[in-house]
Amino acid sequence: MRKIIHIDMDCFYAAVEMRDNPALREVPLAIGGSADRRGVISTCNYVARRFGVRSAMPSGLARKLCPPLVLIPGRMAVYKEVSRQLRAIFLRYTEQVEPLSLDEAYLDVTMSPCCGGSATLMAREIRAAISTELGLTASAGVAPNKFLAKLASEQRKPDGLFVIRPQEVDEFVRQLPLGKLPGIGRKTADRLESLGLYSCEDARQLGNEELIARFGKLGEMLAGRIWGHDEQPVQAQRVRKTIGVETTLASDVLDEAACWQVLRQLIPELEQRFSVSYGKEQLMGQGIKLKFADFQQTTVYRRGGYQPERFHDLLHEGLLRAQGKPIRLLGLVVGLPAAGEVNQLALDLA
Repeated sequence: MRKIIHIDMDCFYAAVEMRDNPALREVPLAIGGSADRRGVISTCNYVARRFGVRSAMPSGLARKLCPPLVLIPGRMAVYKEVSRQLRAIFLRYTEQVEPLSLDEAYLDVTMSPCCGGSATLMAREIRAAISTELGLTASAGVAPNKFLAKLASEQRKPDGLFVIRPQEVDEFVRQLPLGKLPGIGRKTADRLESLGLYSCEDARQLGNEELIARFGKLGEMLAGRIWGHDEQPVQAQRVRKTIGVETTLASDVLDEAACWQVLRQLIPELEQRFSVSYGKEQLMGQGIKLKFADFQQTTVYRRGGYQPERFHDLLHEGLLRAQGKPIRLLGLVVGLPAAGEVNQLALDLA
C-alpha cells in the first residue's frame, strides 16, 4: 500500500505578500491585474474571500464586491524562490516529489525511513517546517493514492491536516458527492444529478459498465474514482516541456473579443514565469488552451519563435474548432527547449 502526501499552500501568493508586509494581514488583499485594465484576480487572502472575492474573478467585479480591496501585482521571482525553499523541505523526506505548481506537490513517502515510516508524522513535520522556516501555512492530505491525498488536503483548509487510512477509504469515498471528484464541474454534476446520481454510492449502484456506456471517458474515470482507485504514480523525474498559465472564467463566454481580453491579461504572467529561466529566443513554440462548458478541451500550438501577438491568431483558430461551444477556461503555453538545446545556446552566446 502506497503512502502519498499532498501539500497545498494556503493562498500562496497572498500569504507571501502578507508575510513580507504584515500591514496587509488584516485587510482584504488580492494579487492580480488592475481593474481599469480588465485584470483578473490570481489569488486572494481569506479576508477578501469573506467578501466573495475569488481566484479568476475579473478585478473590476472584485472591487465592486469589496471596495476596500488592496490589489497588488504579483512578484513571480519571489514566489519562485519561496517555492524552491519549499521543495528543499520536501526533499528531506523523499526524492519522490511531483510539483504541480509553485505551491502544490505530491510526495510519495512509501519507502521513506523518516518518522519511523509514518506518513502522518512526516506531514506534520513538513507543515511545521513550512511554518517556522518560511513563515507560511500549508494544508496537507495523507492517503494511499494521489486522488485521495488531494481530496484529503481540502478537508481541513486552511492550515490543516487530514488523513485517510487504507481501512477508511471505502467509507470516505462512498459518501463523497460526485461534484467533489476531479474533473466533475457544475454542469457535469447537474447532468449526473438529473439521473439521480449525487454521491459515489449512487454511481456504484448504477454500475461501472453503465457509467462507461453513458459517459464514455468520463465514465471510465468515474468507474475507478467511485471506489477510491487511482494507480497514477508520483512522477518525480518528469521533464518539463512547457510553461503555461490559465484561468477559469467567472462565467462561460462565446465572444472572441472577450476571450482575447482575458488572454491579454495572462501574457504578462506567462512572460514573467518563463523569463525566470528562459529568454524569449530560447522558446520553441507557443499555444493556447480552450476548455469548453462540456469539459472537452483543445490546444492550438505552433512551433517557432515567440511572438505575443500570435496568440490572437491561435485564439481565432481555437474558436473555429469550438463551433459555437461556450468557453469556460482559457490558457497560454510556451514550449521549452530540451536541456541539450539550452546548453548549446548558452555556449553559442558565450
